[in-house]
Amino acid sequence: MITRFKHITGAGKKFDNKQRPQKPNIGWHLLTGLVAPFLYVPVGGKIKRIDCEGLKPPYLVLSNHGSLVDFAMAVKAQFPRRQNYVSAIDEFVAREFMFRELGMIYKRKFTNDITVVRHIAHVLMKNKNILTLYPEARFSLIGVNERIDNALGKLVKMAKCPVVVFIMHGNFLRSPQWNKHPYRKVRVEAEHRQIVTREEALTLSAEEIQARIEKFFVYNDYEWQYENKIEIKSKARAHNLHKVLYQCPHCKKEFSTYSRNTKIWCEECGKVWEMDTYGRLHCENGEDIFTSPVDWYNWERENVRKEVRSGNYHFEDEVRVDHLVCSRQGYVPAGTAKLTHGYDGFTLEGTLYDKPFHLSRPCETMISCHIEYGYKHRGSNRLFRKTGWDPKERRDTIDLCTLDESYFVSPMNAKNVITKIHLATEELHDYITEQKNNQ
Repeated sequence: MITRFKHITGAGKKFDNKQRPQKPNIGWHLLTGLVAPFLYVPVGGKIKRIDCEGLKPPYLVLSNHGSLVDFAMAVKAQFPRRQNYVSAIDEFVAREFMFRELGMIYKRKFTNDITVVRHIAHVLMKNKNILTLYPEARFSLIGVNERIDNALGKLVKMAKCPVVVFIMHGNFLRSPQWNKHPYRKVRVEAEHRQIVTREEALTLSAEEIQARIEKFFVYNDYEWQYENKIEIKSKARAHNLHKVLYQCPHCKKEFSTYSRNTKIWCEECGKVWEMDTYGRLHCENGEDIFTSPVDWYNWERENVRKEVRSGNYHFEDEVRVDHLVCSRQGYVPAGTAKLTHGYDGFTLEGTLYDKPFHLSRPCETMISCHIEYGYKHRGSNRLFRKTGWDPKERRDTIDLCTLDESYFVSPMNAKNVITKIHLATEELHDYITEQKNNQ
């Protein structure tokens, strides 16, 4: 498939995941140190250091991820010390050389790639450097912590290094994934807390370290906003919130909600909610069921859990497939296919590049999945126009990867379904894993 495609498009060299990460180039490192203040100073960018006395590299930093300001905050937290990062492979498009010079380790989302583990070990144990990792492997959808890899404790035991949890507040509220622009006027602050010392990394078990990580890797931006009485006066503070809050709590209808500016409503039963300046939801024509967006989101998760465990979950639709070819080419249109999601996991079948195509990701191999709201491709406009697809069109997408390939698939008929698919992926992983363990 790739050989034929290379002949058609002149695709460049594929990503080399065997290339070992280097220590960040000092010139690039100093440049990031100069640029970062332009991003974090306008939003306050305060960092509180807790239990960090005597902390020296190498150590592992586990950071939450809410918006692009996170990277500037990460630079501030460690500067002038250099640090390596684990980054999503799609961030390398058209800038692979720069990312390599910055010491980035690329990763295809939600794949079990032992090569990435080796690279992390190389940074921590050989180069004796700082490694910053975003263990949720995605932006937060509703400003709360999502599930993280349950093997982090084992990683720390292998590397025998301290662990820092770097939790930021306000980064999500400033630019939520379902409506990144315009930026809201919200301060960003963070806690840089050492939770495992070097001595504890040697003496504690992997299970004890994992439990400590999960204890401290907790945040809730909406609660932080409400408790600190931080006003967000943006007229777009609830715009596109229905992308996450897709099910009406009054009539229970799925995919019936819509939102604009400061309101979200159900087009089935007519209920309307207004989001106030403190992030609370108030029903204008009925009883308040959820005033916190997080509680609404958790209710949706519980409903998906019940559906999965009742044996009734199923999704299928025709999807548009964009294929990440290489850094120079970026994403290119590969064709359309049928996406099925259920108890066998994700199945993608169709004809891509005029050849039969099949991709399968069983439930137990995906602890979660990466989704993007209104994603704009990074690739050749000329190639997209050849397919008749608008290169400027933004679509909700699901990122499906193997160890060697990445595909962004966009449902063509089903509307506003990707949040439920994200939740179902996690619940299916738990359910199928439990079933197999009990056999």
